[in-house]
Amino acid sequence: MPTTEFTIDGIHTDDDLRNVMNAIQDLPCIEHSEVSLDTGAARIEHTAMLDEGDIRAAVEAAGYPVVD
Repeated sequence: MPTTEFTIDGIHTDDDLRNVMNAIQDLPCIEHSEVSLDTGAARIEHTAMLDEGDIRAAVEAAGYPVVD
């Protein structure tokens, strides 16, 4: 199962974290996701039908820039 990892900027509150998690979980084919409130580190397990660009685009569309 593919795993995508990157860091998200702008996560400062529980509401920010909830917004990011909702954006990720709204995508199809997400198996598991974790995002750290402290560091912004994201780790997303998904099927091969979804690629990293789709996940990054969803996070950025929610208003949180991906920094790496």
